[in-house]
Amino acid sequence: MKLSDRINAAQSRNQPAGAGTALLEPPRPAQPPAPLPKETAGRHLPERAAVVVPTYDDGAPQVPTAPKVDVFAAMKDRAATALFERMGTRFNDAAVTEQELRTTAKEELTRIIDAEQVPLSSEERTRLVRDVADDVLGYGPLQRLLDDPAVTEIMVNRMDQIYVERKGKLTLSDSRFSSEEHLRKVIERIVSKVGRRIDESSPLVDARLEDGSRVNAVIPPLAVGGSSLTIRKFSKTPLTVRNLIDFGTLTPEMAELLNACVKAKLNIIVSGGTGTGKTTLLNVLSSFLPHDERIVTIEDAVELQIQQEHVVRLESRPPNTEGKGEVTIRELLRNSLRMRPDRIVVGEVRGGESLDMLQAMNTGHDGSLSTVHSNSPRDAVARLETLVLMAGMELPLRAIREQIASAVNLIVQISRLRDGSRRITHVTEVQGMEGDIVTLQDAFVFDYSAGVDAQGRFLGKPVATGIRPRFIDRFEDLGIHVSPEVFASPLSPGAK
Repeated sequence: MKLSDRINAAQSRNQPAGAGTALLEPPRPAQPPAPLPKETAGRHLPERAAVVVPTYDDGAPQVPTAPKVDVFAAMKDRAATALFERMGTRFNDAAVTEQELRTTAKEELTRIIDAEQVPLSSEERTRLVRDVADDVLGYGPLQRLLDDPAVTEIMVNRMDQIYVERKGKLTLSDSRFSSEEHLRKVIERIVSKVGRRIDESSPLVDARLEDGSRVNAVIPPLAVGGSSLTIRKFSKTPLTVRNLIDFGTLTPEMAELLNACVKAKLNIIVSGGTGTGKTTLLNVLSSFLPHDERIVTIEDAVELQIQQEHVVRLESRPPNTEGKGEVTIRELLRNSLRMRPDRIVVGEVRGGESLDMLQAMNTGHDGSLSTVHSNSPRDAVARLETLVLMAGMELPLRAIREQIASAVNLIVQISRLRDGSRRITHVTEVQGMEGDIVTLQDAFVFDYSAGVDAQGRFLGKPVATGIRPRFIDRFEDLGIHVSPEVFASPLSPGAK
């Protein structure tokens, strides 16, 4: 028997005789309606609109019953209120760790539920304690999804519709918020922890969770159907190059080449669409950075998980309520040049800061890494051209292309395929200029000709084109060795 059924049964035992039958069959009128008074009899009355009243089979009118009350939700609200009253200022005590606070809160919740004297099974009691603890200390119905390692993305379209991504596929979750107000409280709890704000005057925000997961929130009036929340989770333990090889994202030969490119201080751009894994790949590339170099990272919201010790992390800042105090990526990038960086890692270029990044790459800050949104290496070059124009410098197009050709050495294209997997589809060298065109040469491309298996998963992998990049000569000058088998094409005679 469900909890609500047992509580309703317990309540019916305390009601007077006949009270329970009123819920089964609505009361019917005991007498027919009284006749019209004599003074109005025979007088012509104005016509009124007909009112349709639902009736039983015998013609008697139906009386609507009262809506059912969610007893479990009501108990959750009472328990949460009592917990706030008992815990008081301990919720804001910085000396108390998160684990100690959660343990104390669960002990108090157990006492509160015992005082309710409502019959609960062990499963229902555990669920009630967990739900209230998540609402008070965590992120409500999102907490279980955040704790699930199989979930990589959470998309809240409105308070009663939450989608999740598992293994690259979207599914509708059975988790729900109790109301729009509940959803708004969770959003405000997330953004307040990183010093951001969200209200009607600033109805959208980018933020992050404690583990670095990316958060985007939009509230009414911009979100017409209700507040929207998107969380892109990041693994608590950063993925390694071995993990990406096991996933099929890249091959051992490609990993050897990328390792050599980072150590040789080539400027690398990671290109891809939304949700393709650009930040994850940038993290893996940063793992190749030497531990004796000074690294400066610049991001809108801190997401990179740099494993080296000598790292300075910079984060942009939005304007305050008065529209002042904004610090942009471009300002941080300019300032980083005065910080004696050996490597500059920009989380993503999406505006005029791309011009400053290209100038830094061309003025002695070799080995810089960044990402850009585009669908192919050629599109990445065109996208960089457009972003440089956004800097407002009125540069001629040929000058911009010469900057790109001189600054960028390698473009790594990553894509999310139809089967949900994320694969590197191109490793492309930027060779220079021919006339007014930036020349590109693929070193690796994804083999789509292998087809798909019975489950629809792509069987292909990135393969070498057999063309030896020009920057290999630079490797030899620096004493960096790359085995000849890395560039052996499957179609070439020297391939295994």
